[in-house]
Amino acid sequence: SLSRSEPGGGRMNSIKNVPARVLSRRPGHSLEAEREQFDKTQAISISKAINSQEAPVKEKHARRSIILGTHHEKGAFTFWSYAIGLPLPSSAILSWKFCHVLHKVLRDGHPNVLHDCQRYRSNIREVGDLWGHLHDRYGQLVNIYTKLLLTKISFHLKHPQFPASLEVTDEVLEKAAGTDVNNIFQLTVEMFDYMDCELKVSESVFRQLNTAIAVSQMSSGQCRLAPLIQVIQDCSPLYHYTVKLLFKLHSCLPADTLQGHRDRFHEQFHSLRNFFRRASDMLYFKRLIQIPRLPEGPPNFLRASALAEHIKPVVVIPEETPEDEEPENLIEISTGPPAGEPAVVADLFDQTFGPPNGPLKDDRDLQIEALKREVEMLRGELEKIKLEAQRYISQLKGQVNSLEAELEEQRKQKQKALVDNEQLRHELAQLRTAQQEGERSHSLREEAERRASATEARYSKLKEKHSELVSIHAELLRKNADTAKQLTVTQQSQEEVARVKEQLAFQMEQVKRESELKLEEQSDQLEKVKRELEAKDGELAHMQESLRRMEQSGSELSSRLEVLSAEKDTLTGAVRQREADLLAAQSLVQEKEAALSQEQQHSSRERSELQGRLAEKESQEQGLRQKLLDEQFAVLRGAAAEAKAILQDAVSKLDDPLHLRCTSSPDYLVSRAQAALDSVSALEEGHTQYLTSLADASALVAALTRFSHLAADTIINGSATSHLAPTDPADRLMDTCRECGARALELMGQLQDQQAVQQAQPGLVRSPLQGILQLGQELKPKSLDVRQEELGAMVDKEMAATSAAIEDAVRRIEDMMNQARHASSGVKLEVNERILNSCTDLMKAIRLLVMTSTSLQKEIVESGRGAATQQEFYAKNSRWTEGLISASKAVGWGATQLVESADRVVLHMGKYEELIVCSHEIAASTAQLVAASKVKADKHSPHLSRLQECSRTVNERAANVVASTKSGQEQIEDRDTMDFSGLSLIKLKKQEMETQVRVLELETRLEAERMRLGELRKRHYALAGVGATPSEEEPGKPSTAPRSATTKKPPLAQKPNVVPRQEHQLNTKDGVYPAQLVNY
Repeated sequence: SLSRSEPGGGRMNSIKNVPARVLSRRPGHSLEAEREQFDKTQAISISKAINSQEAPVKEKHARRSIILGTHHEKGAFTFWSYAIGLPLPSSAILSWKFCHVLHKVLRDGHPNVLHDCQRYRSNIREVGDLWGHLHDRYGQLVNIYTKLLLTKISFHLKHPQFPASLEVTDEVLEKAAGTDVNNIFQLTVEMFDYMDCELKVSESVFRQLNTAIAVSQMSSGQCRLAPLIQVIQDCSPLYHYTVKLLFKLHSCLPADTLQGHRDRFHEQFHSLRNFFRRASDMLYFKRLIQIPRLPEGPPNFLRASALAEHIKPVVVIPEETPEDEEPENLIEISTGPPAGEPAVVADLFDQTFGPPNGPLKDDRDLQIEALKREVEMLRGELEKIKLEAQRYISQLKGQVNSLEAELEEQRKQKQKALVDNEQLRHELAQLRTAQQEGERSHSLREEAERRASATEARYSKLKEKHSELVSIHAELLRKNADTAKQLTVTQQSQEEVARVKEQLAFQMEQVKRESELKLEEQSDQLEKVKRELEAKDGELAHMQESLRRMEQSGSELSSRLEVLSAEKDTLTGAVRQREADLLAAQSLVQEKEAALSQEQQHSSRERSELQGRLAEKESQEQGLRQKLLDEQFAVLRGAAAEAKAILQDAVSKLDDPLHLRCTSSPDYLVSRAQAALDSVSALEEGHTQYLTSLADASALVAALTRFSHLAADTIINGSATSHLAPTDPADRLMDTCRECGARALELMGQLQDQQAVQQAQPGLVRSPLQGILQLGQELKPKSLDVRQEELGAMVDKEMAATSAAIEDAVRRIEDMMNQARHASSGVKLEVNERILNSCTDLMKAIRLLVMTSTSLQKEIVESGRGAATQQEFYAKNSRWTEGLISASKAVGWGATQLVESADRVVLHMGKYEELIVCSHEIAASTAQLVAASKVKADKHSPHLSRLQECSRTVNERAANVVASTKSGQEQIEDRDTMDFSGLSLIKLKKQEMETQVRVLELETRLEAERMRLGELRKRHYALAGVGATPSEEEPGKPSTAPRSATTKKPPLAQKPNVVPRQEHQLNTKDGVYPAQLVNY
């Protein structure tokens, strides 16, 4: 009654006593209500998705509620808060469906889900280990599935560039791989491990199922097959990434080094192709996922163009069909109270606030009801819009996947077209070169034909001239014969005429010989004809003088005839007759003089004509000679320009940051420098020949080409060798390489200048090359100082020493076992026996491996030495022999260390971690021995197969030693129960701070020890490397112990191209260790 009479004051006083349940329904608590509704929805979805019914997980429970919930709260906190309360150890089916939902949450949930799952790794591992020890069909699947989930979490945490859905572009893959060959190598190994876990899950599921079509339609079969959809989505991009990375590795490393990668990829390829084929044949998968088809055979990584033929497999998820919605318990916002308590709430409201304004509702209540109805309507429309948006998103994803597949195909076709275009361009260049050569040969042939025709015309003219001279000679002979007949009147006249005849015959013979010589030599013919004419003029004068003398003698005879007219009347007539004959001979001589003058005029005209032709020919020859000299120098200048470009490219590598990762050995540098020095002598000889004969530059061009390639190779290998050398020798080697490049470039510049080619001095390049050779000799590893003839004896000695060390280790382990049985009992005796038994098994496996390696070594020597002796074979293959010696030493040292560590552990003087480290070291040493033996062995050899089997046995026994050591350590060491129930808040806070301080101290020490381990390994690799010996880095200090000492760890095999990686970047708790590439 008070509240009704004083409505204002009564109500204000009575609000203080409003019940909490009424206040909770006020609009101010809407956020808490939404949070409670969200938690309630998540709990219902998780309970419906993860249950013990043998049926597949429904998509609406997993995706529409759980996965969308992770995006709503940007993490998986709510999911794990309910998941850790599930009774997973009680039901294998429940655990199997939990793994399936967790896999979907990792793939499609918010990116922060990965970090939330990392906090619960131990829970996932415990579930897998629990069901792995039980003989249950679903339990075995759960064990394998948890390993896959742990591997997936580790991989994506280590490589954040790859999301859990594994959907990245090729550019992101290239950026994640980088340019370091070690990173690419390690990433490929991790993806292989990832793929192995995925394939093991599929193989285990198919092994438990009958692959008939009817089984895939049953709920029990679908329960096992449902997680394979996520496995298919993971395997498709993993296959594409491994193909890309393997092609990139083959472009950086030799094919023999990646043989193991190719074998492992082929196994995974065939398993994945079989998995896709079997899944495609099942009706269950046909309506849920579109599975790609792999090619018939794996890609050929030895052929770089095969990358263009690779097609990225794309998985397409069809559009989801709407399922029947089950009624969910939503937030009640209707006008009336809940059905369970309408009367009680109405009574409380009336008692507190009094009745409303009569039986009628005011406008505010009506507006509230209208707004509630509008909110309900809008919420329904919002749900419809969300469903429609999800359908559109799925459709767009399918279109994007198909477009990406088409884009990838177009990209491959473009790359293939570029390769074909480059090949066609190369063929076109070859055809153009061949066409130019053909035109050049055609022009040379035409020139030769012109020269032959000119020579033939010249020969025909000379032949005509010879025939003309022969006819003239015959005519002169005939005339000479007639004159001889006429001059036979008297004996004296006959003798004189005979002398004249002989002289004329002699002169005619000389004319004949001169004409023949003129036919043979054009240049001397005219001069000879001139001399002949002069000789003939002299002879004619002599003949005239003779005639005058004959006339004088005739006058004397006439006077004598007049005196003796009485006595010699008969002789007078004879004298007259002789005078008449002499007059006839004189007329004949005059005719001959006229003929000779005509012949002289004709010869002078012919001589002038021949001299003009000779001058023209000489001018042509001078032009051709100058053209030949210009062509030869053009060839020399082109060769010098190309050599200069080669040398400039080599010199630029000295400052190229990408070249810093390239390394080389001093042995190879010495061989290249020696070859370059030999080419300098040939270059000097070719330069001398060219200066002697400028028309022939072939020897200089050949020597210049060889020198440029060898000098550039020497400079590049000198730079690569300096990357592994100590600082001082590396700087000196780089300076010498720069000096060599500078002098070589200066020489190339002089050879390109026609004026400076005479002053070029190729010998100036010899001194820097000799400096490079000397530095390469100094950088050779001192471990190679062992004489080659001692290598064979060292191999046998080290193998025998290794066998003896193993035998001694077995005996010492047996003695320790007997002592442990007398000195200990109970749990300690059990732990010691288990550890010593595992060590004994490991020693036996190592002994069998050493014996098999010895047999394989003998087989290699017998098959490869031919007619040579065993020592000669070892000396010829000194690199391989030293690797074998190093591996044998490592095995013997590891066995000795394992026995000493086991002895200290049994006597409670050592640490269990020493046994674990020794086991890992023995496994690595045996792997080194197997690799060294495998290098030269026949891949079909039975000894090699037995050696590989022994290596696997050693690894298994080493793992047994580690497992027995860890289990014994857990049994012996006491563990505190961590009971904090009696501590107050302040003490708990204080202990928490102290624990944090200790954690930080331990982390600092751990980081320091890891850095120290990295530096030790770097020093170890440097000591076993090319040129980093103690005597080079610290000349003042003595060298380490001799090579034959068995108490020191032997040097590892040389690793020229791989930088050691620090192990603290990997999570060793999950069994992930770094892969190291070793070249023998």
